[in-house]
Amino acid sequence: MRAWPLADRLAYAMCWTVGAGLCLITAAIVLFMAVKGIAYLRPSLLLEHPSASQSQAGSGGFLDPIEGTLLLTAVGIAIAAPVGVALATWMSEYQRPAWLARAVESSVEMISGAPSVLLAMFGLVLFARPALAFLSQTSAGGSVYGKSFLTAGAMMSLIALPLVVASTREALLQVPAHVREASYALGKTKATTIRKVLLPSVRPSIASGVTLGIGRIVGDTAIVVILLGATIRTEGAGGAPILSVLRGTGGTLTSYVRYNSPAGEGNAHEKAYAAAFVLLLMVLALNLLVMRLSSTTRKDETSRFRVLGILPWTR
Repeated sequence: MRAWPLADRLAYAMCWTVGAGLCLITAAIVLFMAVKGIAYLRPSLLLEHPSASQSQAGSGGFLDPIEGTLLLTAVGIAIAAPVGVALATWMSEYQRPAWLARAVESSVEMISGAPSVLLAMFGLVLFARPALAFLSQTSAGGSVYGKSFLTAGAMMSLIALPLVVASTREALLQVPAHVREASYALGKTKATTIRKVLLPSVRPSIASGVTLGIGRIVGDTAIVVILLGATIRTEGAGGAPILSVLRGTGGTLTSYVRYNSPAGEGNAHEKAYAAAFVLLLMVLALNLLVMRLSSTTRKDETSRFRVLGILPWTR
């Protein structure tokens, strides 16, 4: 570095400073939530249903918000993952007609930059239509509420969709051309090549996009408040057990933390810290699991391609 120009050395030092500062900020957040969470977290909070109360001792746990977080994430990512992978594959491998591909790409970029509160308002207007009454509760007079796990999950899938599309498309574009040519030389069709060769080779990237999408869903609050009701208890809509829950209202850990935070109305600050710590543990565990899965998948797919003769043999 002594031979570098002064400007380059300053830029290098700034990069180190910014990187170290980001690590310190992340560590500070994790340590703060760990200290607060461990101080207030008790096993009973994970097993008890929440209840409205003026005191900390009588407000129960946050079992319902945990279940609501998992259920809403499952609904949202179940829609975003297959649709995102399909869109990314079509835009990178087919791109026909060209005008439609450009329009879809622009639409995905617009959705990625749209605030979630706008998506929530649009979803409320959309799902309050009588034709979509089967997705949510209705009043005795026939009015459609438009609030349920199904409607909230559908709009949550929109905020996760751009992340899945971007990650999958970028990985497909980086697959070498000779991989496709080798598959075609073996007599495989384009559809078979995509299904048997390309998509398996980019599984780690797909997993990364799905993980980022899950993070967006888990951390969003605006859609939960507007389209799910942000209630502290899960309330079914009647009928079949599973369908009743999906058509009912509820809350997530983010809405529970907001409700019980110093800025909320729940007057349970200690449980807000405990719930935030549980949410942080869920995100960290998910990231570690996906990192492990991605590294294992890369080794398995490389070995498979070498056996098929698609990748060159190494000495």
